[in-house]
Amino acid sequence: MRDHVFFYVNGNEHRVTGEDVFTPLSTYLREKRGWTGTKVVCEEGDCGACTVILGQYEDGKLVYETINACIQFIYQLDCCHVISVEGVKEDGELNACQKSMVEHHGAQCGFCTPGFITAMCTMYNECEKVDETTIKDWLVGNLCRCTGYEPIIKAGLDVDRKEMVKLDELYPPKEMLTKFKALENDPVLIDWNGKKCFIPVDVDSCVKFKSENEGTVIVIGGTDVNVFINKRDFDPKDTLVLTRVKGIKELEIKDGVLHVGAKVNLLDLEKFSEEHIPALKHLLWLFGSPQIRIAGTLAGNVANGSPIGDTPPFLFVCDAQIELTGKDGKRTVPIRKFIKGYKQFDLNSDEMITKITIPLPGNEDVLKLYKVSRRQNLDISTFSAAFKMTQKNGTIDKMDIAFGGVAATTLRMVKTEEFLAGKEFSLDTFEAAGKIARDEVTPISDVRGSEEYRRQLAENILSKFYYEAAAEGETVCQ
Repeated sequence: MRDHVFFYVNGNEHRVTGEDVFTPLSTYLREKRGWTGTKVVCEEGDCGACTVILGQYEDGKLVYETINACIQFIYQLDCCHVISVEGVKEDGELNACQKSMVEHHGAQCGFCTPGFITAMCTMYNECEKVDETTIKDWLVGNLCRCTGYEPIIKAGLDVDRKEMVKLDELYPPKEMLTKFKALENDPVLIDWNGKKCFIPVDVDSCVKFKSENEGTVIVIGGTDVNVFINKRDFDPKDTLVLTRVKGIKELEIKDGVLHVGAKVNLLDLEKFSEEHIPALKHLLWLFGSPQIRIAGTLAGNVANGSPIGDTPPFLFVCDAQIELTGKDGKRTVPIRKFIKGYKQFDLNSDEMITKITIPLPGNEDVLKLYKVSRRQNLDISTFSAAFKMTQKNGTIDKMDIAFGGVAATTLRMVKTEEFLAGKEFSLDTFEAAGKIARDEVTPISDVRGSEEYRRQLAENILSKFYYEAAAEGETVCQ
């Protein structure tokens, strides 16, 4: 068992132990190595100024993606290759993305520019076709405060692809892959002044560590936990990192049930959902930036237990099951019973989420998912809703409804469902149901919306669902 995290930065080996293991990558790059091209502004993964390229070791190769270095901690980087903005140059010269940004005046103060550059380089490494929509999707997690996006978009469109060197050519992976392969079954344990970090490679080791260390905090993407560490002085004593655990990245459909392993990130789930659950694909596209969706997981969104989490309403109406693994083996709990109260779960101290199973809506079902927030992208929900309806001959046979942001937990709208069952599929029916929903919710007022506003949303969303389902005249699930 190793006592250090082993990774590469810009093609060079790094072995980190002790206190530095518990620091953000951005801090390590800037303060420990003097590579100040990576900027830090928000420290919570919103602005993208700290964007770097991360190559993760998977199936004998490096898969490159963009991540926010401010909320990616060193303990998440074992057997990875990090490329900072200093490392994207080719033979010491600006690469094609950098040249295009210069030519199109894509920077003023330049503070956000390194993040745009690294995101753009990854885009050209991964995408066969790049158009304006592609650029906007890839750069949605990068905020510019002074230049304006038009010259940045023009710069992205004008990059000479023939001049862009693939990252595997810029940094031949043979040596890295050889060393990573030699370490793939090698767990890591860091113990610094009584503060422990364990990076196991199998589920049994996870369960053992969690059972022996009360209050262990589990980290996969770190999009929530690491923000708390940065902004709220959260200081977990024991951290269990799942980035290298095998056997929990299943993503497939078996007998009409979608199986999503605990390590499956939201971007992979989004792509997978496009064919099978288009409504979920759109919801995940709204979830956050590429940097966030690459790091965040469905299991993490559930384990967070937030009443305004984006995915739980969908999971509630689809009767998702949570697979838990502990010392006594595996057990499965319906998500409605798993979430017992605000941040309270049916979860034993030795257990962890290893998989979520979701029965797919049938062809006869109408599935609609909604998220209301102050801006379309990169925002926390004010209100969310999920509907799953089965009709027969113009009559509502079964209706499943769940709302977020209207109670201490995701709320299954039992009274509203009971009212709708067996009723005519009509505007009058849904307007009447909206009145019931308005009284069934118990929202609070906060910075994102007042109690009255959320009650009005709970009422109006029933009519919105009717209009959309009626206009489509067909199911939205495939």
